[in-house]
Amino acid sequence: MVKYIIKRLLISLLILFGVSLILYFLVRLMPQDAIYRQIDPKLPAEEAERLKVQLLAHYGLDDNSFGGIIKGYFGWLWRFVQGDFGRTLTGDNVADVIFRDMGISFIISFLSLILQLVIAIPLGIKCACNQYGKLDYAATVLTMIGISFPSFFFGNIMIEVFAVKLGWFEASGIKSATKTLFGFERFLDYAYHLVLPLFVLVILSVGSMMRYTRTNTLEVLNADYIRTARAKGLSEKKVVYKHVFRNTMIPLVTTLAGILPGLFGGSMITEQVFGLPGIGLAAWNAFNNLDITFIMTYNMFIAVLTVVGILLTDLMYAVVDPRVKLK
Repeated sequence: MVKYIIKRLLISLLILFGVSLILYFLVRLMPQDAIYRQIDPKLPAEEAERLKVQLLAHYGLDDNSFGGIIKGYFGWLWRFVQGDFGRTLTGDNVADVIFRDMGISFIISFLSLILQLVIAIPLGIKCACNQYGKLDYAATVLTMIGISFPSFFFGNIMIEVFAVKLGWFEASGIKSATKTLFGFERFLDYAYHLVLPLFVLVILSVGSMMRYTRTNTLEVLNADYIRTARAKGLSEKKVVYKHVFRNTMIPLVTTLAGILPGLFGGSMITEQVFGLPGIGLAAWNAFNNLDITFIMTYNMFIAVLTVVGILLTDLMYAVVDPRVKLK
């Protein structure tokens, strides 16, 4: 086990090195005119030229020779490894911005994940045990509709119906702008503002997990050992929840690889639609404003989470399936 983990960690470091190379050289290939968009066009020519030189030096793009490119890359990589992620266009420390905004994104994504698991897994098993029944057809149709909706489209529909027309919720934000609340009232205010975003995230994501659970359960139900368990006289409840459920979890572990970056990386489109101050919205604004320092750090952050998620997925296989031996 230890030897396997060390081997996978070394491979992960190699993957992250390749990702950092791609990110850096994509920035180097970016037209300088795009970077100059940050400069106010109304400034005098001399002042604009001075700011252009400062911007290129700030991003390490002032030396286009081969030696300058290599030096710039390893300089940026060394600072990143040391935890020096640089500063945003507004002068804030990138690390502070990420860890400040990550909390909101984590809460939303974590609650959404819990609701998805609570709804999708039992529903998928129930549909598989009653294949082609009314519940199976109804759940399949509804989940396919949910999967087909783009998040920005469905989010705006929810805002239009429940916030604008019915007035049950506020259209955007994480808290009431006109009230100063403390303690439990503040918690309730946050929960009130998260109802619509959570509803959108769950409806759009629960369908794929439910269908995945249903398909896996159907495969297990047709296995020989399930027929043997039924022949021994075990109740259907014991067959499903003692034998079928555990083996259904084995393929579901594959989805863990994408859960970790999803928890900490934010829901960019949903946060933008609902105006939630999470890391997804911060990344969206950084892309629009060409905040290169933040963009590079954010993408490396997502890459690290993805690699860690894949490693944890491989380890979880050995937990849920004793037949899997990690060497």
